[in-house]
Amino acid sequence: MSGLLAAALGGAAGGLTLVGIVIAVTVICLRRRRRTSESSESGSSGPALPESQGARCLSLVELNLATRNFSNANLIGHGMFGEIVSVSFSSQVNYLSSLQHRNLVKLLGYCQENSMQMLVYEYIPNGSVSTHLHGNSHAPGVRLEFKHRLSIAHGTAKGLSHLHSLTPPAIHMNFKTSNVLVDEDFIPKVADTGIPGLLDRLGVTGLSSRTPNDPFVDPRMKESMNLNFSVQSDVYSFGVFLVELISGRRAVSDQSIIQWVQNFQESSDISAIADNRMASGFTSESMRELLRLTSWCVNPMSEQRPSMSLVEAEIHRIREQEISLTTVMTGHTPTVTLGSQLFRTPR
Repeated sequence: MSGLLAAALGGAAGGLTLVGIVIAVTVICLRRRRRTSESSESGSSGPALPESQGARCLSLVELNLATRNFSNANLIGHGMFGEIVSVSFSSQVNYLSSLQHRNLVKLLGYCQENSMQMLVYEYIPNGSVSTHLHGNSHAPGVRLEFKHRLSIAHGTAKGLSHLHSLTPPAIHMNFKTSNVLVDEDFIPKVADTGIPGLLDRLGVTGLSSRTPNDPFVDPRMKESMNLNFSVQSDVYSFGVFLVELISGRRAVSDQSIIQWVQNFQESSDISAIADNRMASGFTSESMRELLRLTSWCVNPMSEQRPSMSLVEAEIHRIREQEISLTTVMTGHTPTVTLGSQLFRTPR
């Protein structure tokens, strides 16, 4: 019996193409319990699925080609979500295909062959926000100015807000800094969207492994040991994401920063929390307003947290305010660096 393996498989340098689409992909393999039926033992792939919401049916031969037979050299991430029992793959593809937004990682296609089911996601080339903030053994963190971080926070909030606006709301359930990816222009895209919620609805166990020391999990859930994920628990996780964006520190190794933000007052010394890599490249007005919003998100009382739509609107307002306050005046003409150029900072 196997679990769910999430493996991000990147293509060769320069990228590979498959029938006109980039196939440097994220692959999620759903291995089901081996059935005792003759068809399962023979490796039957089951009935073909209709094309749904733009998700393409891909063959295992195509994926082997694109990933060099799923070579470990192309592996950029993995994780476990628990054991799969009786998965309706067709409904799964339809559901995940419906979760589309500029700030969500897009499902490109699916494959079901040899008693294995796979979901194929787009490859986001610039890595996770976590890597850019904290670095890893292969890549150091980069310098992200305050306006860069506000832009990332705003786009991420838009992605989560879209999920929560659906009927019924789509709860992410595994939101964290490492699950926010950025493209070439540093436009953020929320990854792992819909997978935990889908498995939860299918009665799959294994998500409880997140709770013991995971700072992104709602403390109310830790106290009660009740994995009742909700829009409020997503908001709390987003608040911890903002804590890491502001401080540049890992919440998992320094949970005191969450407590600092929870106790934030107007008289608090913001230099104690602001990432010193930003130096003084921000206004105290905007930083304090962002900290006030972050404190609201990580409120231990879940019913007192804001909605993601309100969080999105507030970050947009703070970002516009920061741009306005830091606009460089050249004569009578204000000039502001916008778009992808905003992120072309020296490393």
